[in-house]
Amino acid sequence: MLVGAVLGCQAPRTITAPAPVADAALVAMASDEGLARLGRATAKADFAALANQFEAQINGAFCGPTSAAIVLNAVSSRSATLPRDHDRLRPDDLRHLPTGADPIVPRYTPDLVIAKGAKTRAQVLGEPVVINGRTTRDFGYQLRQFDEMLRANGLATRVVVVDEAKPEAEIRADLIANLMHADDYAIVNYRREAVGQKGGGHISPLGAYDAASDSFLVLDVNPAAASWVWMPTATLVKGMRTFDTVENRGYVLVSPR
Repeated sequence: MLVGAVLGCQAPRTITAPAPVADAALVAMASDEGLARLGRATAKADFAALANQFEAQINGAFCGPTSAAIVLNAVSSRSATLPRDHDRLRPDDLRHLPTGADPIVPRYTPDLVIAKGAKTRAQVLGEPVVINGRTTRDFGYQLRQFDEMLRANGLATRVVVVDEAKPEAEIRADLIANLMHADDYAIVNYRREAVGQKGGGHISPLGAYDAASDSFLVLDVNPAAASWVWMPTATLVKGMRTFDTVENRGYVLVSPR
């Protein structure tokens, strides 16, 4: 059985059954209503930086690393310390360039982000691991694995597990406070099926909060599966309050170290 975050990062399957009830509450940002919410939202300090650095995941298991790369590039925009991923160069790419020229744009990539974390690329892609004495394939990232990867890449984090004891009001306030200030970011880990989408576990950053509709803007890193959507707080909390391998999902608040 496939476990972990990869299931929700895959491309969508054809929908043949009636959509879940929660699906009606999701509003695409690209719609008239979605754009209106963004326009009137006051908690959107992170949106511009994240949108400027946004990239879509290219691997079904990489929603976590892609979200991390987006946030790291937003935090370190135009910094002299930004890395260059030379693994993206082909052998012949430098043939006609001046000596010493480097065409690679400085920025974090999902591959660079993975390399610094404790979970290996092979494990992210299903290499068997032992969890609680049982050998299993732990695709993608669990919440704490994702948090460890962020910290390994030099970010300060606060991980929040959304268990049954965590009040919805506290979660809402925590995320809004983050979105009110620039240079810190919120990344959510939720189960797609629980919010009315097709798929399993998924990770993506938040871009804004609209008080009038009590909804958060999820900047979905897998546009092949879902667009950016406004998700009601209750729906988002429901998606995070789901079990993944060893504990519930949740969110990570991120800031520069």
